[in-house]
Amino acid sequence: MSKESSQKEYRMVKNRRFENKSTGYGIRHLQILLLFAALTVGFAMRVNLSVAIVAMAEFPEYNWSERIKSLVLSSFFWGYVTTQVPAGPLARRFGGKVTILSGLSICSVLTVLTPLCVRLGGWQVLCALRLVEGVFQGLLFPSCHTVISAWVPPNERATMGNFAYVGFQFGTIVMLATSGLLASMGGWPSIFYASGAAGCLWSVAYYFWGASTPAQSKRITPEERELIELGHASERTEDAELPSHHQITPWLSFFKSPAVLALIAVQSAYAFGFWTLLTQIPSYMKNVLGKDIKANALLSALPYATMFVLSFVFAWLSKRLQRTECVSLSWNRKLFNSIGMLGPMGLLIALGYVPASMDTLAVVLLTFTVAIGSASNSGFLINHIDLSPNFAGIIMGICNCFANCMSLAAPLVVGGIVTDNNNVQQWRQVFFLAAGIYFVGNALFVIFGRTSVQPWNDPPAKLRKNSTAELEAQDQN
Repeated sequence: MSKESSQKEYRMVKNRRFENKSTGYGIRHLQILLLFAALTVGFAMRVNLSVAIVAMAEFPEYNWSERIKSLVLSSFFWGYVTTQVPAGPLARRFGGKVTILSGLSICSVLTVLTPLCVRLGGWQVLCALRLVEGVFQGLLFPSCHTVISAWVPPNERATMGNFAYVGFQFGTIVMLATSGLLASMGGWPSIFYASGAAGCLWSVAYYFWGASTPAQSKRITPEERELIELGHASERTEDAELPSHHQITPWLSFFKSPAVLALIAVQSAYAFGFWTLLTQIPSYMKNVLGKDIKANALLSALPYATMFVLSFVFAWLSKRLQRTECVSLSWNRKLFNSIGMLGPMGLLIALGYVPASMDTLAVVLLTFTVAIGSASNSGFLINHIDLSPNFAGIIMGICNCFANCMSLAAPLVVGGIVTDNNNVQQWRQVFFLAAGIYFVGNALFVIFGRTSVQPWNDPPAKLRKNSTAELEAQDQN
């Protein structure tokens, strides 16, 4: 047996010995908690305008037309899309901590300054401010993926990745639940002051306690660091000698990989369905069913709250299946992704046939249509890291760019189909379209999705000076 084979076998045995071993709660859990808090404050700052604009409308100078409101609310997302793809390479080059901290700290300061800017420049300045906020928040998801891939061992991805990403649901719940109280106590500016101040406090905490990788942490114990590194070692190829941030990014390989293309498709499909639900269904329920859920803070927060709870249930079930080894990791990911896509698909169609006299049933269906989608947190949402721990942030940025384009397209598509808000037949066409997109996206993921680390994850060190085209030709041979 060769020396290289002996070393590989030894490492595999050692990896198995540590696979189910835990150091208890450690610094990696603190990093995930900080990411949870980052997504909480990030989404609180994202949705604060949606709730504040209602309180602002009580003042004549802010009683804008629907066209202006649409421009103001959409400006954030136009900025958000622009930094999705650059965010991944930036996080790999400078570290996920740097990009997350830079993005959210700047966004927090801008949020605190929002009331002043609105008073000085009206809706035009507010649009510009929100666009800039979107640019900096665009760094968040790809950078979070980069940090998670560095800190979380493979066997903990489903639970810890899920915990980090439910922060966006929690932030939305908190903002929807407290906005009315904040506006009544301090006026509409207090909504921005509170969310911006929370972001500033988080920035201070992350500056002192956050770290991009275990190697950069001064608080991690040797045992915990070894546990993480052994887990990651099992996913690296023998000839990967360079630190991951020095490796050439195999851009062409991403777009030639069926697994990555399937991931783009399923994330885009989920985004179209999710944002159709959240932005258009309230209009359907008000105009067709006579149920104004936006006027009730509890009803507005209910789908998010249920989604928050169910996400932990699905993550626990996924972890149990993984520990018992009764199904493969691929089957596990695709099972929960199918629940998160096909469940809303069926319930969305059913929602279109609920009579106006059964508005309570409609609220229940809407709640679970949104909430069951949280099963996808244990499906496609962490699959980027499965495919490529080194380039997970970049792949997430690519997928999220396409997904957010679909999010922007959703209200435009609905507006083209629904010309009469009271016409239930037109709304059913929307529901069937969204259901069909859910189905196709999930089917592509089930057929072409993979959970094994892809060959281009670890470009060999000797190819560092080669061109990208030469590197990818080498990978294919």
